[in-house]
Amino acid sequence: MPIFAVSKQKDNEILTRMSGFTNSNLKKIEPMSKTTWKIDELHSDVQFKIKHLVISTVTGSFTKFSAEAETDGDDFAGGKISFSADVNSITTGNDQRDGHLKSPDFFDVANHPTMDFISTSVEKSSDGYKLHGNLTLRGVTKPVTLLVEFGGTATDIYGNFKAGFEVSGKISRSEFGLMWGAVTEAGGVVVSDEVKIAANVQMMKVVAEMA
Repeated sequence: MPIFAVSKQKDNEILTRMSGFTNSNLKKIEPMSKTTWKIDELHSDVQFKIKHLVISTVTGSFTKFSAEAETDGDDFAGGKISFSADVNSITTGNDQRDGHLKSPDFFDVANHPTMDFISTSVEKSSDGYKLHGNLTLRGVTKPVTLLVEFGGTATDIYGNFKAGFEVSGKISRSEFGLMWGAVTEAGGVVVSDEVKIAANVQMMKVVAEMA
């Protein structure tokens, strides 16, 4: 048998074995399923803290808010997160102060009823995640980075699978147009520019309904 015929025969045998391996032995890699999460409002709170007279801290919160997340499996790294708070639900425990915060001096609730956050990236850190995104407040959108401590996962007594987080960060209120300020007779600042954000959050996995 001519040499080139032997070579051609062996090539055909190799191609046959490769074809068989490709078709029957390789497993198809399925894309990871997407998981949808919604915030459990009853077991979450969203607060802010601001210095008053530089010597003490006033704490406020939003009582109405919503949040959703979409992740690959149960890992929030690389996920998409959105949050919205009803600014009119703000409370600091003092009606007069709350009314001032809702006025054009601060949040201007009549024209800007919500505070919104949309993530741009979520990356893992040593104790949880770094959450990067755009915060829109009083019609101004700025990039912010929030630190997220992961508290773990658990299933509640109703069978809902949940993930817990503690979120913290800082913003400059003047960058978002909250410019009101006053000074004391001694020249002290009444309200600080820096605002600390603190939230305790439970995200609940949404179970898809069977068709």
